Amino acid sequence: MMKLVFALFAGVIFGLGLTISQMTNPDKVLSFLDIAGNWDPSLALVMVGALAVAVAGFRWTRQHEKPVFGSRFHITLKTTLDKPLLAGAGLFGIGWGMTGYCPGPAFASLALGNQEAVIMVTSIYAGFWAAGLLQEKY
Repeated sequence: MMKLVFALFAGVIFGLGLTISQMTNPDKVLSFLDIAGNWDPSLALVMVGALAVAVAGFRWTRQHEKPVFGSRFHITLKTTLDKPLLAGAGLFGIGWGMTGYCPGPAFASLALGNQEAVIMVTSIYAGFWAAGLLQEKY
């Protein structure tokens, strides 16, 4: 039960952070990505803050044998760049650039009742499904 309570708490804090920083506003994100036009660099501070939290989190994982509510850390052992990784990163970037949403803010935007977010999240799951089919085929 405590695991679910902490997961809910972490999700709410994450969603609030995305909303306060305006990462759930696709126009704000697209302005950040438009470096050749009307560029808005303010989201760079959000990314620096996120990087600081990630670095602290990775340091914490190196100092502990397992997470508080889990049996092990789920960290990839993969260290090479391959075609599936590069293709996925490319598709992610294209989708982000076209819509102004990445997965976290898209899910957070569902709580705001944003219709575009519903389409985006549905598309994310369609992509998961298609990727699964491709992995089985190849």
